[in-house]
Amino acid sequence: MQKIKSLMTRQGLRSPPESLSDLGAIESLRVPGKEEFRELREQPSDPQAEQELINSIEQVYFSTDSFDIVKYELEKLPPVLSLQELEEYRDKLKQQQAAVSKKVADLILEKQPAYVKELERVTSLQTGLQLAAVICTNGRRHLNIAKEGFTQASLGLLANQRKRQLLIGLLKSLRTIKTLQRTDVRLSEMLEEEDYPGAIQLCLECQKAASTFKHYSCISELNSKLQDTLEQIEEQLDVALSKICKNFDINHYTKVQQAYRLLGKTQTAMDQLHMHFTQAIHNTVFQVVLGYVELCAGNTDTKFQKLQYKDLCTHVTPDSYIPCLADLCKALWEVMLSYYRTMEWHEKHDNEDTSASEGSNMMGTEETNFDRGYIKKKLEHGLTRIWQDVQLKVKTYLLGTDLSIFKYDDFIFVLDIISRLMQVGEEFCGSKSEVLQDSIRKQSVNYFKNYHRTRLDELRMFLENETWELCPVKSNFSILQLHEFKFMEQSRSPSVSPSKQPSSTSSKTVTLFEQYCSGGNPFEIQANHKDEETEDVLASNGYESDEQEKSAYQEYDSDSDVPEELKRDYVDEQTGDIPVKSVSRETLKSRKKSDYSLNKVNAPILTNTTLNVIRLVGKYMQMMNILKPIAFDVIHFMSQLFDYYLYAIYTFFGRNDSLESTGLGLSSSRLRTTLNRIQESLIDLEVSADPTATLTAAEERKEKVPSPHLSHLVVLTSGDTLYGLAERVVATESLVFLAEQFEFLQPHLDAVMPAVKKPFLQQFYSQTVSTASELRKPIYWIVAGKAIDYEQMLLLMTNVKWDVKEIMSQHNIYVDALLKEFEQFNMRLNEVSKKVRIPLPVSNILWEHCIRLANRTIVEGYANVKKCSNEGRALMQLDFQQFLMKLEKLTDIRPIPDKEFVETYIKAYYLTENDMERWIKEHREYSTKQLINLVNVCLGSHINKKARQKLLSAVDDIDRPKR
Repeated sequence: MQKIKSLMTRQGLRSPPESLSDLGAIESLRVPGKEEFRELREQPSDPQAEQELINSIEQVYFSTDSFDIVKYELEKLPPVLSLQELEEYRDKLKQQQAAVSKKVADLILEKQPAYVKELERVTSLQTGLQLAAVICTNGRRHLNIAKEGFTQASLGLLANQRKRQLLIGLLKSLRTIKTLQRTDVRLSEMLEEEDYPGAIQLCLECQKAASTFKHYSCISELNSKLQDTLEQIEEQLDVALSKICKNFDINHYTKVQQAYRLLGKTQTAMDQLHMHFTQAIHNTVFQVVLGYVELCAGNTDTKFQKLQYKDLCTHVTPDSYIPCLADLCKALWEVMLSYYRTMEWHEKHDNEDTSASEGSNMMGTEETNFDRGYIKKKLEHGLTRIWQDVQLKVKTYLLGTDLSIFKYDDFIFVLDIISRLMQVGEEFCGSKSEVLQDSIRKQSVNYFKNYHRTRLDELRMFLENETWELCPVKSNFSILQLHEFKFMEQSRSPSVSPSKQPSSTSSKTVTLFEQYCSGGNPFEIQANHKDEETEDVLASNGYESDEQEKSAYQEYDSDSDVPEELKRDYVDEQTGDIPVKSVSRETLKSRKKSDYSLNKVNAPILTNTTLNVIRLVGKYMQMMNILKPIAFDVIHFMSQLFDYYLYAIYTFFGRNDSLESTGLGLSSSRLRTTLNRIQESLIDLEVSADPTATLTAAEERKEKVPSPHLSHLVVLTSGDTLYGLAERVVATESLVFLAEQFEFLQPHLDAVMPAVKKPFLQQFYSQTVSTASELRKPIYWIVAGKAIDYEQMLLLMTNVKWDVKEIMSQHNIYVDALLKEFEQFNMRLNEVSKKVRIPLPVSNILWEHCIRLANRTIVEGYANVKKCSNEGRALMQLDFQQFLMKLEKLTDIRPIPDKEFVETYIKAYYLTENDMERWIKEHREYSTKQLINLVNVCLGSHINKKARQKLLSAVDDIDRPKR
């Protein structure tokens, strides 16, 4: 079909659908006539033959390109023409043309109805167009009529009004745009005023307004500028947030938080805040240490600024170490205080926000609660993180210098600062300072061991050079007055006078953060630590003032009838007070005769060495109080100070092998155990080190101290001074005073001692401290044994005849000699008491020892008697009663020591043979010699030899276990 259409085109024909748009072409279209249709129908109709003819037509005739058919056929002619061939070819072309024409005619006839119908539609369309032309003509005519009916002025007025309204709207827009253009100036002013919430609010409003006028080309640039300004505000807001880390300001922080809330970045702000705190800690410690390093270096060499913090700490000099540490802790305190106040701010505002959010929409409340929960967890987690950072920085600083180079006071000062810092950390996050504790404990134990060893050597040197003279202190002396014990008063100060404090707050402990929240610094106290007041504990003489001394004797001199030896100060037995200004005659008469603390105020008896030991104890307790984890080590070293002092007093004044042979039990088993323990654990008895000794033995010897030796300036052999009684009193009573101070400190030591180590402390007090007063007996026994000439009395007793035949009314001369010895002893005690106060317990022990020795000497004298009659036994009783009567006038000791010892022995002379055997078995306190004398002298004259041998055997049985 396509080939037929193409061929029709070659012949100048068009198909009906393609020619409908051209009416002129339709009108000129040639429709075949009836004759032509007839001819075409009359031709033989063989569709297959016709189709073959059409198919035999060359393809070029069906091409759409225009070409010259005649020329094409002429060019096909052969060079030599044959008429017959030409005619055959022409007939062929005619047949082909006829087939095509017939085919076209068939097609036209097939489309004829559609053609007619379309032609009718075209005619109708032409009629409609003509009608439209008429309507348009009428409309134009009517418009001309309307134009003539309305004036152009009225329409111009309406147009101008519309234009005015548009211009008014445009003016408002231009004014808004002008305001937006000037917003950057106001934003800069608000940023300078640190009004961050207002600046952000203004910037957001400007952005909203700019979006309204985004159709203006100038607004696009302004919108970009506002976005840049908002980013700049966020940067300045971050800088403002970083300032919070060192100096928290409530108003400043409130503005910053409001600004971040407007931006919707509260969680981001909290993350940034923690980063700033971490950076602040690093920058703060670095700048503080760098400042001291550069100051000590004397230049600003940039090489220090390039060092790591760890390496920088090693360049801190010892002189600037403590000030630098104090400033370091001050700076870190400011950072932690800012964090603490930041948490307070959030807790307060969270409560306010919770109250304000009640009744608001559920969506906003949930979002706010989520932000609050996030901030709370972040802040709580940050506590431990910040404290760990602080500990690491301070630990690095501590490890940068060897603390062993510092003096003790400086070392204690360092410990005090660190202890205060650990207290801050514990209050800050409730966490123990493991990092700092481990670091400082190792250094402290090593330092303290070396320090203690040096102090023990110094103590030995002091003891060996001590002359045991009284160190004059005031009667109200207390160890709390010493500089070393000031820390105890400071630690008690919050609890002093609770009645003066409100009851509601007396039990509440104020933390350092609460105390210094509004201002100040807990480490400022340390700066003035060394500027303490001068101690005022020493007295100029035995009296604390000359007026007191005069008034002490004016009262006595006015009583002429009071014996001279009683004109002394009176010491109240129960209170220990000395009312030296008002002593009545009755008081003087009723005072103890054996009280020799007469012309001295009741001040403690101690020496310079004792005072030094007490000061050492104070220093040790300072370290223990500051660093409680090493409390056991410190208390152990304190016990060694007391042990060594006690051992030295015993070695100097109490060691006498003859004491134990008396059988009087002067040294208790507890005292002997204590002395043996001290000697084994603390005293180095070897003169020189043994090169063959093991390493362990050598280490043990390093912890021991050589036994001290009494100074050659101390004379204990002179009878005029009662064999060094003054020195003995000062030494022994100073030990007792030292023990009393340890008893006073026991509650404090018990409070800081670890629970697992408390048995050691209890054992130290029960077996060592409590035995100090027991040294009085063996020490003063030596004086009592030499103060009275007991040998002379024995010689006088041997010259007495005891086998007299009549009752004597006059006592023997040895009694007067013995009493005279006691009177001289009393006078010498008075002389010694003028040099040093003799406490009542000391004088009582001295008198007790002397009387006991005298009574035992009397028994020994009676045991030396060869012959004795009944009258002689009566004379013994007379002598002893005379001795007791005179002795009771010299002393107030009741009962008289060993009185029964003498009386029982004398009465044994009257026993029968059977009673004597029982008596011997019951009284083992007598010596074998004394018992044998009873058997031989008393019963020897009226019992047989067998009975005597029986009694001697009983005596031998008693003596056998002793051997």
